[in-house]
Amino acid sequence: MTTNYDFWLFDLDGTLVDIEPAYPRKVMGAVGDCLGVEFTDRERDALWYGFGGTRSRTLAERGVDQQEFWRLFHEEEDPVARAEATYLYDDAEAFLATLDTPVGLVTHCQQYLTEPVLDHLDIADWFETVVCCDDDIGWKPDPKPVELAMREMGVWHNGHSGVLAGDNPSDIGAAWNAGLDGVHVGRRSPAETGRCVRGDRRVATLLDLASSQGR
Repeated sequence: MTTNYDFWLFDLDGTLVDIEPAYPRKVMGAVGDCLGVEFTDRERDALWYGFGGTRSRTLAERGVDQQEFWRLFHEEEDPVARAEATYLYDDAEAFLATLDTPVGLVTHCQQYLTEPVLDHLDIADWFETVVCCDDDIGWKPDPKPVELAMREMGVWHNGHSGVLAGDNPSDIGAAWNAGLDGVHVGRRSPAETGRCVRGDRRVATLLDLASSQGR
């Protein structure tokens, strides 16, 4: 796998940024209160991160309808509070500083949440484009959100080589479905996430890619 690409795409949550643990536990606790269910801390983590299908399994075990869960979740989310609880990975800032090619963002995080996070961390100007997946655009591993980002960056089907880096299997699937290389950023161990993700390259930190940038 080369890393001398014409452009880079990144996932957001779990790849470039993460959130202080108290915030997701508080949100999931509030959602549980609305549902009349008391989630344990472990269940709250499972519901937030959804590692290895744990989200669907946890809801099924508690007899909670997924659509109702997500409706209450989005009602409970506070964009400002989430932004203030979000932090940027040091290696993400260091690695992106080495890139002199176009950089884009393709995230499942909704626009009303993504924009405050980017503004709070002062990183909005890092990206040529930001694509927030939805039912109209599509959800990774569907290639459509990736292809939209590529079109907006002017690098779609015109001989440019690119890559998408993310922490989720859906990121790698979206990369491959769009004809790109996929880098899995494994910030947590397979024992914690319950899965081992195959990609063109697997790294624990983005700085593992920096030495091959030739800069």
